[in-house]
Amino acid sequence: MSIKIFIDQGHNPTGYHNAGATGFGLYEENINFEVGTMLADLLRADPRFEVRVSRETPTTVLGTNTATSLAARVRGANNWPANYFISIHANANSNPAINGTEVYVFREGTQAYWLAQHVLNEIVRQAGTKDNGVRVNSGLFVLRTTRMPAILVELAYLSNPQDAAKLSGDLKPFALGIYLGLLSYFDFAPL
Repeated sequence: MSIKIFIDQGHNPTGYHNAGATGFGLYEENINFEVGTMLADLLRADPRFEVRVSRETPTTVLGTNTATSLAARVRGANNWPANYFISIHANANSNPAINGTEVYVFREGTQAYWLAQHVLNEIVRQAGTKDNGVRVNSGLFVLRTTRMPAILVELAYLSNPQDAAKLSGDLKPFALGIYLGLLSYFDFAPL
C-alpha cells in the first residue's frame, strides 16, 4: 500500500487573493508551484508513494478569499485522505540579511516534527541554504486543521540576495531535498 502525500503549493497567482511574497523579481506562488510540481514528479516515479497537489496548473486559484483558499487546501488533503501534508512556501523579511530554510509544525514531539527535521536536513544539504531549524507555529491554519502529520516548508528568503539567487536558478535541489527527506523519514533507500 502506497503512502499518500498531499503537496500544497502555497498561495494563489499574483492579482488574486492569498498571493505570496515577492522579491528580486521573483513571485512566491510561482516558486511554490514549480517546486511542488517537481516534488510530485519525483513521488509519482516512486511506487511507494501516491501524490496529489493543491494547484494543478500555475493559474489555478483556490477559494474566493484567503480563508477559503486555505480551507480548500486542507479540505483536499482531509477528504482524500492523505497520510502526510506538505505545504511549500518561500519566505520574505524586511531585513534583507535574514536567510535560510525553516520548517514549521503544529507542535513538538510529533511525527510531523520528526518529518520536518528530515526534510530540513536534506534541503540544507541539497540546496546549500542555512539551517534555521524546525519551528512550532500552532497558529498556521494548514497545520492546525489537517487531520494528518503536516509540515510547512519555507524554502528560502525571496528578500535575501543570496537566497533569491538560489530560488531564481535551478529549483530541483529544493524538490529533491524534500523528496530525500521523506525517504530518510521512512527509512527508504532511494530507487
